Amino acid sequence: MRNPYLDESLQALAEQARRYARERVAPGYQERDRTRALDRSLMREMGEMGFIAPELPEQWGGQGAGCLAAGVIHEEIAAADLSLSYVNLLASLNGQILAEHGDPAVAGPWLQRLVRGEALLAIALTEPRGGSDAANLRLRVERVGDAYVVNGEKTSISAADQADAVIVFGRTGAPESGARGVTALLVPGDAQGLTRSRFDCHGQRAIGRGSLFFDNVRVPLDHRLGQENQGFVQVMQGFDFSRALIGLQVLAVARVALDETWAYVSQREAFGKPLSAFQGVSHPLADLQTKVEAARLLCLQALWLKDQGLPHSAEAAMCKWWAPQLAYDTVHQCLLSFGHGGYDRGPMEQRLRDVLGFQIGDGTAQIMKTVIARAHAGRGAVPN
Repeated sequence: MRNPYLDESLQALAEQARRYARERVAPGYQERDRTRALDRSLMREMGEMGFIAPELPEQWGGQGAGCLAAGVIHEEIAAADLSLSYVNLLASLNGQILAEHGDPAVAGPWLQRLVRGEALLAIALTEPRGGSDAANLRLRVERVGDAYVVNGEKTSISAADQADAVIVFGRTGAPESGARGVTALLVPGDAQGLTRSRFDCHGQRAIGRGSLFFDNVRVPLDHRLGQENQGFVQVMQGFDFSRALIGLQVLAVARVALDETWAYVSQREAFGKPLSAFQGVSHPLADLQTKVEAARLLCLQALWLKDQGLPHSAEAAMCKWWAPQLAYDTVHQCLLSFGHGGYDRGPMEQRLRDVLGFQIGDGTAQIMKTVIARAHAGRGAVPN
């Protein structure tokens, strides 16, 4: 379906990514769910094809292609395997942070590896005592001589046990300093004193989530991202980008589920007619098809606004709360439309498990609605 945000070059890029995803990514979707491991060879292939963080400047190995280019690639990989598309999501989010706030001598080599698909970076914000209250961090970062010393725990971190490096947010200021006392660091995955665990999650099992434990982990001063005590304020801006990408990510799963379901109900017969002839079957799907198309346009608009250098925080928040809920509802209805066949272990039930997690992680619906309310009523009118 044509839309005003995707020109011919972006449509051609999407088609290239779609062919690759169908031929190389989709066949291993269920197996990676069972083994709970990403395929590093696929990561490197994606890097070779320019499918990872194409929006980064050429000096860092990217193509300077814009955020919409990242978006159309991201949704095609996600349609084939949501977990593997985390490679794209984490590369775009962390790549932007490193490129804008990192010391070039330190960040440059990591960015090159990231774009080539040779490294996976995680981002560690959530802690055991709080998720949505993201600025209320307890992980302690102290400056000792020529290094920062990190102590504490991060939890529910995507790719915690598979990441080659982690962008970590910790408290350098006083506890009462809130967001103004947080510093961001790039911590190599093999840093002494860093240990990891992995959860047995319901979905997104190939990427996984887990905890990170820091026991006097020393991080060189030049691995700081942005200014000391300003990491939260500076780096949180990057989440507007990732929220729009997440919207496209889950909606891609919903779209492929709808495509398969329309095909199924058009050929499956009951009472001498195809299932699609019954409004009780076709109308719920038509309703969801409409909403999915509208939500996708909203996500593309948010990326377009970012490419234009225009404010897009409210739009990105809309993408983040609406799309995951809509995607879950869509895949759920598609599963029901397949009857007992949808309930069996297979692509449809795996999709349902995979999209559910985004209603929890990376910003809840309640927090996103607060962001939207503040954009319209003013922060003073919506303090919490």
